[in-house]
Amino acid sequence: MPANGKRRIPRNALAAAALAVTLALTAGACEDGESDVGADDKQQEQQSQAPENDELKLPDGLPDSLKDLDLDKWRDGGWQEWAEEDWLRDAREFINPIIEDLWDADRMWDAEQPPARIDENDVSEDQGVTDPEPQPVEAAEAATPYTESNPASGKIFFDTPEGPMVCSGTVVADPANPGKSNLVATAGHCVHKGADGGWWRNIIFVPSFNPEGKTLAELEAEQATEAEIAPQGTFWAEEARTTDEWISQGKTQGGVGAPYDFAVMKVQPKDGGSESLEETVGAAVPVWFDAPAVQDVGDVTATGYPQAAPYDGARMYSCTDAPGRLSIQAAQPTMYRIGCTMTAGSSGGGWTATNDGEEQLVSVTSIGPLQATWLAGPRLDKEAEEVFNQVSGG
Repeated sequence: MPANGKRRIPRNALAAAALAVTLALTAGACEDGESDVGADDKQQEQQSQAPENDELKLPDGLPDSLKDLDLDKWRDGGWQEWAEEDWLRDAREFINPIIEDLWDADRMWDAEQPPARIDENDVSEDQGVTDPEPQPVEAAEAATPYTESNPASGKIFFDTPEGPMVCSGTVVADPANPGKSNLVATAGHCVHKGADGGWWRNIIFVPSFNPEGKTLAELEAEQATEAEIAPQGTFWAEEARTTDEWISQGKTQGGVGAPYDFAVMKVQPKDGGSESLEETVGAAVPVWFDAPAVQDVGDVTATGYPQAAPYDGARMYSCTDAPGRLSIQAAQPTMYRIGCTMTAGSSGGGWTATNDGEEQLVSVTSIGPLQATWLAGPRLDKEAEEVFNQVSGG
């Protein structure tokens, strides 16, 4: 690294990330931060502090089977070699100890996407109710600075056996802690692999990532630092939940489990500060559980950080459209679907609609086609509300 402490963003990262996008499940999906600029049970009232001297500590309340984890291997990547039967996957097995120096600008540059797209041929219009495919809506770049135009939106980075990866997320209001929420809504596949794996690791949320909306080329030329792309700090997930249906059924191919692809994280600041996430960013979006049927919800706006070409992962975009219906399996809930050109990287980003005069969260980006012409997200029903309440304590 240069003596001035700045890191040049590798140009070949963007090309590598674009190749990964063709793999499989969502069109706004968790994306690969190589093109990215820079991708359980503590008491609710307990203030978590960053470990001193980079000492890793396990949270309280873990099952006995987890108390012998080698945290040095966790930090150094040895966990990637765990046998499948050792992968933490159950709902209450999430742990995410803060590693003070892990997510620096270098690793943010190198994050990649998990498989996140669906082949359109897997969507059968005779299953459940599926409306005609919407016309593409060109994604619009968010106004800068994002701290003012979209203060509740941000980027999620996490580790997987395939390397560091990214998604998008939204700060959501916590009724149990009004005005002081530490909750982030995202897609289930942004925290847990689903039926074929377990919890991702070293998960952080960066609110208003790259708030001035600089391009990858501009950030590279300026040799941007972590402080410049994450001026509001980084927030580590201390608790995460996704639906039982995503854990048991979710697949990275074909959209299986997508109607339940929702997750909530409770986060803490890396520096151990006492200010909540909501206080830090100045915003939190209420969640609209049991929202109306598709035809009655009105226009929705999906927001995220698309990264696959023609986007570069550095900037925030959104699409606004009237949703239609998408059925993956007739026995499962129907999803919302909108026209949108956002690509991989925007997975987990929030969908908002107007309710009683205010914008509320009605879904998160889950799946979309390889052609990046539309996005689909789950309707937040009782399964999603149960997940939310487990983390909120409400």
